[in-house]
Amino acid sequence: MLGPVILAASRSDKMRRFVSAAPGTKQVVARFIAGETVDQVIPIVRDAAAKGLEVTLDVVGEDITTREQAFAARDAYLELIEHLKDLDLGTKAEMSVKLSMFGQALENGHELALANVRPVVEAAAAIGTTVTLDAEDHTTLDSMFAIHEELRKDFPGTGCVIQAYLFRTEADARRLAANGSRVRLVKGAYKEPAEVAYQQKAEIDKAYVRVLRILMEGEGYPMIGSHDPRLISIAQELARKAGRKLDEYEFQMLYGIRSEEHLRLAAEGHRMRVYTAYGTDWYGYFMRRLAEKPANLLFFARSILTKG
Repeated sequence: MLGPVILAASRSDKMRRFVSAAPGTKQVVARFIAGETVDQVIPIVRDAAAKGLEVTLDVVGEDITTREQAFAARDAYLELIEHLKDLDLGTKAEMSVKLSMFGQALENGHELALANVRPVVEAAAAIGTTVTLDAEDHTTLDSMFAIHEELRKDFPGTGCVIQAYLFRTEADARRLAANGSRVRLVKGAYKEPAEVAYQQKAEIDKAYVRVLRILMEGEGYPMIGSHDPRLISIAQELARKAGRKLDEYEFQMLYGIRSEEHLRLAAEGHRMRVYTAYGTDWYGYFMRRLAEKPANLLFFARSILTKG
């Protein structure tokens, strides 16, 4: 299994230096990362909107070590919101944030992350859009859910992410579905121990369907984060059985992956949102994309060999 090895490498400074210096890296990174600056990503947002697609924007970079970096992350999102204001897309262009980037792992990190993310959520609401709190490794989730609950008191559209491979997720889904939350369901892309998470693909897929059924039958707004054709078909069937209209749930897929499927779902009338990451600190995000699918790793390896 290469996935766990790649996920371990995502935390290695030595591997970060090697991958960053590899001749073919830039070409492959460009497949998953929309640009390094907000000025580069805004035209991509415009193009997506013209094609009937929606976006969620992620400023990459989660492994911060200082409060100053956390403040800089906050400011990067505030700058993004200023640019989005001129597009007047409302919720068709929302944002995803990782609380680790806002200082969650630092001293008094819970309070720091909440203080940093609140002005981003406020600014997003002021231009008619929303923020979704990304899920990270299992040790961070209690803090993330508490911040999510706190933000929803003033900004009920604030979303969060749950990960099907964690044993706790069915209980989390029931709670979130009951209180009407916007919830993105993904399989999970962190290296988690067998004590807290399913390890086999078949088990994860079954858990995904169980959790998705809870969300579809609940009071919230499900966001289906998957590229798996089988799971997409199951999601459509569960939505039909739950009596949901096409605007009462949405699909989400990553920028650079199955782009034709993005357009197909949008053409069928589905809300289709593209998770679009940008920024200079792309390494951790990039390595998780490689770990998720062997074909991505083979593409990377071929690029290195070709450019080497």
